Amino acid sequence: MEGGGNIVDYHGCDFFPERWFDLVIVLQTENSVLYDRLHNRGYSETKLKNNIECEIFQVLLEEAKESYSENIVMALKSDTIDDISRNVATLTDWIRAW
Repeated sequence: MEGGGNIVDYHGCDFFPERWFDLVIVLQTENSVLYDRLHNRGYSETKLKNNIECEIFQVLLEEAKESYSENIVMALKSDTIDDISRNVATLTDWIRAW
């Protein structure tokens, strides 16, 4: 990690040191889209409910803001293919500017 240039994909941030990151991305999804995605993956009703509640209360975004400087935390919408394409472009631009 110290060499830089790494991407970490994880659903929490409570144990990663801030010095590891130049940017923290939180992908957010509308509840109905999230429900359909998780239901199609075969998630149990309990797991579906837990994930939807976390999204409603923006748990991961708040954890990221509490764990890291807010100026490195970026929330991106991830509902559609167009959103994903915009996210790729946003991150590509960020990397080029970095």
